[in-house]
This record gives sequence, structure tokens and C-alpha cells, in this order.
Amino acid sequence: MSDNPAFEQIKKDVAENDVVLFMKGSPAFPQCGFSATVVQVLNHMGVKFKGVNVLESMELRQGIKEFSSWPTIPQLYVKGEFVGGCDIIREMFQTGELQTMFKEKGVDAAA
Repeated sequence: MSDNPAFEQIKKDVAENDVVLFMKGSPAFPQCGFSATVVQVLNHMGVKFKGVNVLESMELRQGIKEFSSWPTIPQLYVKGEFVGGCDIIREMFQTGELQTMFKEKGVDAAA
């Protein structure tokens, strides 16, 4: 870990929320197709999540990439664990793996 000030905020968000999506835009107004796709999947499943808009801060936008060692946004965290980006989430949803993971981690999902 570096001494990136954004890391503290990232750690706090991930620790305080069961499901966190670091995304471009907000859950109500995603500002990229990939973020919109993940929001759609989570909403479809009825999962409550915190959306963090990385466009509000360059430090956060860069920080989350360093924090997870993952180069792209969006990034989904469940119970403190990095799950993946858009393609991974979509694939996990289609195979049922995402639903299983939420269940195993005790995260409420409608579907």
C-alpha cells in the first residue's frame, strides 16, 4: 500500500458497506456503459449497494486502481473483498455465481 490519501476513504467505504461499487457517475446516473451494466445487474438482483463516483476526484479515480491492482472502473467490492469489473460481474451474474456469492456472504438479494 502506498501513502495515497484516497486509500483511507476507499478502506472506509469498503469496511462500512457490504457492497460498494466504485463507478463513473452515480447509481441513478451512471456515466459510462460499464458502470451502468453493473448498476443494472445489482438493481435487478435487488442488492443494496453504495455507489462511489470516481469522477469526483482524480486521487480517488487513480487510487482505486492502485488499491485493487485493477486497471479499470467500475470495481465491485462485497464484504471488503474485490470481486471484479463489468465483464466479470456480468459473467458471474449469467452463470449464477454472483447470486451464490451474495448468498454465501450473507448479502440480501431479491433474486
